[in-house]
Amino acid sequence: MALPEPGIRRGPSAPSDGVRPPKTGELVARRLRRRIVEGSLSEGDYLPTEAALMEHFGVSRPTLREAFRVLESEGLIELRRGSRTGARVTVPGPEAIARPAALLLQLGKADLADVYRARSAIEPPAARLLALSGDDERYAALEEELELARAAVSDYERFAVVSAHFHLRLVELSGNQTLALMAGMVHEIILRQTQVSVRAHEATGAHGDYPRALRAYAKLVTLVRAGDGPAAERFWHRHLQVADELVLRGREATSVIDVLE
Repeated sequence: MALPEPGIRRGPSAPSDGVRPPKTGELVARRLRRRIVEGSLSEGDYLPTEAALMEHFGVSRPTLREAFRVLESEGLIELRRGSRTGARVTVPGPEAIARPAALLLQLGKADLADVYRARSAIEPPAARLLALSGDDERYAALEEELELARAAVSDYERFAVVSAHFHLRLVELSGNQTLALMAGMVHEIILRQTQVSVRAHEATGAHGDYPRALRAYAKLVTLVRAGDGPAAERFWHRHLQVADELVLRGREATSVIDVLE
Protein backbone atom coordinates (compact mmCIF):
# COMPACT_ATOMS: atom_id res chain seq x y z
CA MET A 1 0.00 0.00 0.00
CA ALA A 2 1.35 3.42 -0.93
CA LEU A 3 1.78 5.71 2.02
CA PRO A 4 0.17 9.14 2.04
CA GLU A 5 2.20 12.24 1.48
CA PRO A 6 4.85 12.45 4.22
CA GLY A 7 5.45 14.89 6.95
CA ILE A 8 3.03 16.69 9.22
CA ARG A 9 4.72 20.00 9.87
CA ARG A 10 3.15 22.76 11.93
CA GLY A 11 3.86 26.28 10.80
CA PRO A 12 4.38 29.24 13.13
CA SER A 13 1.49 30.03 15.40
CA ALA A 14 -1.04 32.34 13.81
CA PRO A 15 -2.56 35.22 15.76
CA SER A 16 -5.53 34.11 17.80
CA ASP A 17 -8.81 34.77 16.03
CA GLY A 18 -10.97 32.59 18.23
CA VAL A 19 -10.49 29.49 16.05
CA ARG A 20 -8.49 26.65 17.56
CA PRO A 21 -5.81 25.35 15.18
CA PRO A 22 -6.06 21.60 14.56
CA LYS A 23 -3.96 19.31 16.70
CA THR A 24 -1.27 17.25 15.02
CA GLY A 25 -3.32 14.09 15.53
CA GLU A 26 -6.22 15.71 13.71
CA LEU A 27 -3.93 16.61 10.81
CA VAL A 28 -2.74 13.00 10.55
CA ALA A 29 -6.37 11.84 10.64
CA ARG A 30 -7.20 14.34 7.91
CA ARG A 31 -4.47 12.95 5.62
CA LEU A 32 -5.57 9.35 6.17
CA ARG A 33 -9.25 10.26 5.79
CA ARG A 34 -8.56 11.87 2.43
CA ARG A 35 -6.86 8.68 1.21
CA ILE A 36 -9.88 6.62 2.24
CA VAL A 37 -12.34 8.99 0.58
CA GLU A 38 -10.29 9.17 -2.62
CA GLY A 39 -9.96 5.38 -2.75
CA SER A 40 -6.22 5.06 -2.20
CA LEU A 41 -7.16 3.08 0.87
CA SER A 42 -10.04 0.69 0.26
CA GLU A 43 -12.41 -1.10 2.57
CA GLY A 44 -10.64 -4.06 4.15
CA ASP A 45 -7.14 -2.67 3.67
CA TYR A 46 -4.87 -2.60 6.68
CA LEU A 47 -2.93 0.52 7.52
CA PRO A 48 0.85 0.19 7.81
CA THR A 49 2.27 -0.56 11.22
CA GLU A 50 2.34 2.12 13.88
CA ALA A 51 6.11 2.30 13.59
CA ALA A 52 5.93 2.90 9.84
CA LEU A 53 3.26 5.58 10.18
CA MET A 54 5.09 7.30 13.03
CA GLU A 55 8.21 7.51 10.93
CA HIS A 56 6.32 8.56 7.82
CA PHE A 57 4.44 11.41 9.49
CA GLY A 58 7.18 12.28 11.97
CA VAL A 59 4.85 11.99 14.95
CA SER A 60 4.83 10.22 18.31
CA ARG A 61 2.81 7.12 19.17
CA PRO A 62 0.29 9.09 21.33
CA THR A 63 -0.28 11.50 18.43
CA LEU A 64 -0.80 8.66 15.97
CA ARG A 65 -3.23 6.93 18.32
CA GLU A 66 -5.14 10.17 18.68
CA ALA A 67 -5.52 10.16 14.89
CA PHE A 68 -6.72 6.56 15.04
CA ARG A 69 -9.33 7.47 17.65
CA VAL A 70 -10.65 10.23 15.41
CA LEU A 71 -10.97 7.88 12.42
CA GLU A 72 -12.48 5.12 14.56
CA SER A 73 -15.14 7.51 15.89
CA GLU A 74 -16.04 8.32 12.27
CA GLY A 75 -16.38 4.63 11.42
CA LEU A 76 -13.51 4.80 8.93
CA ILE A 77 -11.20 2.33 10.64
CA GLU A 78 -11.60 -0.65 12.93
CA LEU A 79 -8.97 -1.08 15.60
CA ARG A 80 -8.22 -4.69 16.50
CA ARG A 81 -6.61 -4.20 19.86
CA GLY A 82 -4.23 -6.94 20.89
CA SER A 83 -3.92 -8.06 17.27
CA ARG A 84 -0.79 -7.75 15.16
CA THR A 85 -2.81 -6.83 12.10
CA GLY A 86 -3.47 -3.26 13.31
CA ALA A 87 -6.09 -0.86 11.97
CA ARG A 88 -8.37 -1.97 9.14
CA VAL A 89 -10.23 0.42 6.84
CA THR A 90 -14.02 0.28 7.01
CA VAL A 91 -16.60 2.16 4.96
CA PRO A 92 -19.62 3.20 7.04
CA GLY A 93 -23.08 2.75 5.60
CA PRO A 94 -26.12 5.05 5.96
CA GLU A 95 -26.80 3.62 9.41
CA ALA A 96 -23.74 5.47 10.66
CA ILE A 97 -25.65 8.70 10.03
CA ALA A 98 -29.13 7.37 10.76
CA ARG A 99 -28.47 6.50 14.41
CA PRO A 100 -27.14 9.90 15.53
CA ALA A 101 -29.73 11.65 13.35
CA ALA A 102 -32.53 9.77 15.09
CA LEU A 103 -31.03 10.74 18.43
CA LEU A 104 -30.95 14.41 17.41
CA LEU A 105 -34.59 14.21 16.37
CA GLN A 106 -35.42 12.75 19.78
CA LEU A 107 -33.46 15.45 21.58
CA GLY A 108 -35.22 18.09 19.48
CA LYS A 109 -38.62 16.67 20.48
CA ALA A 110 -39.52 16.02 16.83
CA ASP A 111 -42.89 14.43 16.20
CA LEU A 112 -44.07 12.04 13.51
CA ALA A 113 -45.72 14.76 11.45
CA ASP A 114 -42.32 16.45 11.18
CA VAL A 115 -40.67 13.25 9.94
CA TYR A 116 -43.37 12.46 7.39
CA ARG A 117 -43.31 16.01 6.02
CA ALA A 118 -39.59 15.54 5.46
CA ARG A 119 -40.22 12.30 3.58
CA SER A 120 -42.78 14.07 1.39
CA ALA A 121 -40.13 16.65 0.52
CA ILE A 122 -37.57 13.96 -0.37
CA GLU A 123 -39.38 11.24 -2.30
CA PRO A 124 -41.34 13.04 -5.07
CA PRO A 125 -38.24 14.80 -6.47
CA ALA A 126 -36.42 11.47 -6.26
CA ALA A 127 -39.21 9.85 -8.31
CA ARG A 128 -38.74 12.54 -10.94
CA LEU A 129 -34.97 12.04 -11.05
CA LEU A 130 -35.33 8.28 -11.37
CA ALA A 131 -37.86 8.58 -14.18
CA LEU A 132 -35.63 10.99 -16.08
CA SER A 133 -32.51 8.89 -15.61
CA GLY A 134 -33.30 6.63 -18.56
CA ASP A 135 -31.49 3.85 -16.70
CA ASP A 136 -33.08 0.46 -17.40
CA GLU A 137 -31.14 -1.19 -14.59
CA ARG A 138 -32.54 1.24 -12.05
CA TYR A 139 -36.04 0.79 -13.46
CA ALA A 140 -35.66 -2.97 -13.15
CA ALA A 141 -34.45 -2.62 -9.57
CA LEU A 142 -37.58 -0.66 -8.63
CA GLU A 143 -39.71 -3.29 -10.37
CA GLU A 144 -38.04 -5.93 -8.20
CA GLU A 145 -39.10 -3.97 -5.12
CA LEU A 146 -42.65 -3.91 -6.50
CA GLU A 147 -42.63 -7.70 -6.90
CA LEU A 148 -41.45 -8.10 -3.30
CA ALA A 149 -44.35 -5.92 -2.18
CA ARG A 150 -46.81 -7.97 -4.24
CA ALA A 151 -45.55 -11.16 -2.64
CA ALA A 152 -46.00 -9.70 0.85
CA VAL A 153 -49.37 -7.97 0.50
CA SER A 154 -51.22 -10.68 2.45
CA ASP A 155 -48.52 -10.90 5.14
CA TYR A 156 -49.11 -7.65 6.94
CA GLU A 157 -46.02 -7.70 9.16
CA ARG A 158 -43.82 -8.46 6.17
CA PHE A 159 -45.58 -5.85 4.05
CA ALA A 160 -44.68 -3.16 6.58
CA VAL A 161 -40.98 -3.94 6.12
CA VAL A 162 -41.14 -4.27 2.33
CA SER A 163 -43.21 -1.10 1.99
CA ALA A 164 -40.71 0.98 3.97
CA HIS A 165 -37.89 -0.47 1.88
CA PHE A 166 -39.70 0.38 -1.37
CA HIS A 167 -39.75 4.02 -0.31
CA LEU A 168 -36.07 3.95 0.61
CA ARG A 169 -35.00 2.22 -2.60
CA LEU A 170 -36.96 4.72 -4.68
CA VAL A 171 -34.71 7.46 -3.35
CA GLU A 172 -31.53 5.40 -3.51
CA LEU A 173 -32.20 4.57 -7.15
CA SER A 174 -32.72 8.24 -8.03
CA GLY A 175 -28.96 8.62 -8.23
CA ASN A 176 -28.88 11.59 -5.85
CA GLN A 177 -26.66 10.59 -2.94
CA THR A 178 -27.71 13.50 -0.75
CA LEU A 179 -31.40 12.64 -1.05
CA ALA A 180 -30.57 8.99 -0.39
CA LEU A 181 -28.68 9.91 2.75
CA MET A 182 -31.59 12.00 3.98
CA ALA A 183 -34.03 9.16 3.26
CA GLY A 184 -31.80 6.76 5.15
CA MET A 185 -31.87 9.07 8.16
CA VAL A 186 -35.66 8.77 8.53
CA HIS A 187 -36.00 5.19 7.29
CA GLU A 188 -35.93 3.53 10.70
CA ILE A 189 -38.55 5.91 12.06
CA ILE A 190 -40.80 5.38 9.03
CA LEU A 191 -40.37 1.60 9.30
CA ARG A 192 -41.27 1.52 12.98
CA GLN A 193 -44.36 3.68 12.50
CA THR A 194 -45.48 1.65 9.47
CA GLN A 195 -45.24 -1.50 11.58
CA VAL A 196 -47.32 0.13 14.31
CA SER A 197 -49.95 1.18 11.76
CA VAL A 198 -50.07 -2.28 10.19
CA ARG A 199 -50.54 -3.96 13.56
CA ALA A 200 -53.32 -1.55 14.47
CA HIS A 201 -55.14 -2.23 11.20
CA GLU A 202 -54.61 -5.96 11.58
CA ALA A 203 -56.21 -5.86 15.03
CA THR A 204 -59.31 -4.21 13.58
CA GLY A 205 -59.37 -6.32 10.41
CA ALA A 206 -58.96 -3.22 8.20
CA HIS A 207 -56.58 -4.28 5.44
CA GLY A 208 -58.01 -2.41 2.46
CA ASP A 209 -55.26 0.21 2.31
CA TYR A 210 -52.44 -2.29 1.68
CA PRO A 211 -53.68 -3.36 -1.76
CA ARG A 212 -54.25 0.32 -2.49
CA ALA A 213 -50.65 1.05 -1.56
CA LEU A 214 -49.56 -1.75 -3.85
CA ARG A 215 -51.53 -0.24 -6.73
CA ALA A 216 -49.82 3.09 -6.09
CA TYR A 217 -46.41 1.42 -6.22
CA ALA A 218 -47.34 -0.24 -9.51
CA LYS A 219 -48.50 3.05 -11.05
CA LEU A 220 -45.32 4.78 -9.94
CA VAL A 221 -43.22 2.06 -11.55
CA THR A 222 -45.20 2.53 -14.78
CA LEU A 223 -44.62 6.29 -14.78
CA VAL A 224 -40.94 5.85 -13.97
CA ARG A 225 -40.49 3.24 -16.67
CA ALA A 226 -42.19 5.62 -19.15
CA GLY A 227 -39.61 8.29 -18.28
CA ASP A 228 -42.33 10.77 -17.30
CA GLY A 229 -40.55 12.65 -14.53
CA PRO A 230 -43.10 15.42 -13.88
CA ALA A 231 -46.01 12.96 -13.77
CA ALA A 232 -44.09 10.62 -11.44
CA GLU A 233 -43.32 13.51 -9.09
CA ARG A 234 -46.93 14.76 -9.04
CA PHE A 235 -48.41 11.32 -8.55
CA TRP A 236 -46.03 10.38 -5.75
CA HIS A 237 -46.68 13.65 -3.96
CA ARG A 238 -50.44 13.00 -4.03
CA HIS A 239 -49.97 9.39 -2.92
CA LEU A 240 -47.87 10.41 0.07
CA GLN A 241 -50.45 12.96 1.13
CA VAL A 242 -53.14 10.28 1.30
CA ALA A 243 -50.92 7.54 2.72
CA ASP A 244 -49.42 9.74 5.41
CA GLU A 245 -52.85 10.84 6.58
CA LEU A 246 -53.86 7.21 7.04
CA VAL A 247 -50.67 6.24 8.83
CA LEU A 248 -50.59 9.28 11.08
CA ARG A 249 -54.27 9.57 11.91
CA GLY A 250 -54.42 10.41 15.61
CA ARG A 251 -50.65 10.05 15.99
CA GLU A 252 -49.32 13.22 14.37
CA ALA A 253 -48.00 14.58 17.65
CA THR A 254 -46.37 11.30 18.71
CA SER A 255 -42.73 11.97 19.52
CA VAL A 256 -39.96 10.19 17.69
CA ILE A 257 -38.60 8.80 20.96
CA ASP A 258 -41.91 7.01 21.59
CA VAL A 259 -41.67 5.32 18.19
CA LEU A 260 -38.05 4.20 18.53
CA GLU A 261 -38.21 2.91 22.09
